[in-house]
Amino acid sequence: MGHSTSRRAVMRMVLAGTTAVSLTGCMGNEASRGVFSGERPVLSENVKTTGRFAEGVQAGRDGEEATPIFGFLKRKLKGETATRDASNIAVGENLTGAIVKPQPALAGGTGGKEGSYLIDTLLRRQAVLDASSPYGKVAGSVLAANSRAAEAELRSAKLRAEAASKNWLPTIGPALTLSSLGEVIASMVIDQVLFDNGRKKAERSFAKSDVEVAAVALAQDTNDRVYAALDLYITAEKGRAQAEAGSRAADRLGEFAWVMDQRVRGGVSNPADLQIVKQKLAEAENQRNSDLETARTAIAELNAMSLKPLSDVRGLAPIGNSKVAKPLSILKAEAERDRDIAEATINRAGFLPGISAKGTLQKGGATGGISVGAPNGFGFGTKASLKAIEATKEAAARRVSQASEDQSRKMRRLEQNLISLKRQQAQGQGLLSSANENLSLFDRQYKAGQRPVMDVVRVYETKVATERDQIGLKYQIALVELQIAHLMGALVDGEDI
Repeated sequence: MGHSTSRRAVMRMVLAGTTAVSLTGCMGNEASRGVFSGERPVLSENVKTTGRFAEGVQAGRDGEEATPIFGFLKRKLKGETATRDASNIAVGENLTGAIVKPQPALAGGTGGKEGSYLIDTLLRRQAVLDASSPYGKVAGSVLAANSRAAEAELRSAKLRAEAASKNWLPTIGPALTLSSLGEVIASMVIDQVLFDNGRKKAERSFAKSDVEVAAVALAQDTNDRVYAALDLYITAEKGRAQAEAGSRAADRLGEFAWVMDQRVRGGVSNPADLQIVKQKLAEAENQRNSDLETARTAIAELNAMSLKPLSDVRGLAPIGNSKVAKPLSILKAEAERDRDIAEATINRAGFLPGISAKGTLQKGGATGGISVGAPNGFGFGTKASLKAIEATKEAAARRVSQASEDQSRKMRRLEQNLISLKRQQAQGQGLLSSANENLSLFDRQYKAGQRPVMDVVRVYETKVATERDQIGLKYQIALVELQIAHLMGALVDGEDI
């Protein structure tokens, strides 16, 4: 009897201690606290808010550190100014405190205790765009209006990783049993894994890799948004530049049309020549209007995805060297490889025997024991299943090599395309200079009466076409340089993701 009482007392102590540890672990860390709060706390003198979290503190005395209301909240000194996140300020609200920048979405690691080299690498990435350049202004405006849908997935992955970081703790739960006599027996069951062939460790590794995959996906999503905005901007700039050249061409062709009209009225020129000039004038005006419409469409779409109108931003900007950091596609492939390997380890552990201890506390007393077994059991296909798991690990490693090859192939294509465009631009510049010289010569001969108007019109038409091609090449080169930076994932600073 005494032995039974002692055993029940020991079991109660184990349950109480395990429950306390579990409840302490459930409080979470800064990656999850405040996630389920319905609304933010009201700003007051004893509340400090950062980009995501609020801290309530008690005032200290004589400038000493204050005693926090809750143990997991940070301390602050007396007289510290309350701050607010700029994204949480209502229009017309007056604040006396300073405004702080929200914490980057990538900050906080994986949500668990382990750090992440991959996430630290993402945070240290530097953009190749100058913030004060036209590209930087466009990027900043579209990022400010970003809905950041991929951030929600990253947040969810961090919470899963935080939960997995505590999977080594015992599991506790109530159990109801209906006996053969119709009696309902309530009990408390505690289960602790002693040996599982690395399953719990692999689950933590899987959750960590899942966070890293979500982090790279968020970085890719942010870079894609900036690239889409800059693509629209360059398209608009190209359309406006070609429209300006088209306006000059239309004005000059209008002069030719007036001269031809006067000559036809005087009976000097053929009316058919006047019709040809008018046709060329109409084509020039139509091309100019088409370029203007292309520019307006691109600007309208760009303004729709930005925080403020960008119609006044003009000009191109140089792009820095984007080949320093590792491409995002390779980083994602490596994170997915680690996640697949962790998943394969979990699956493998399911076919191997493990050891666990289980205790039950109920009204009649406490019972306990140790069990040995394989979760998936053993069968005739177990050997093939284990080989398939090993093949999965090999396939995950090969996908990284394939991603590296695809990245290299795309980069070589863009580099060769850039070289070709620059060569065409250099040759086109010579053709444009030659066209300008021919036009100047024909214009002098026309004024001297040695050339008819139609000869000058044809030479001028060639000059306009060459000039339009040169303008197009300029913006095509800018777009290819942007595509290279986008392929490397270097359009956004890590701290702005």
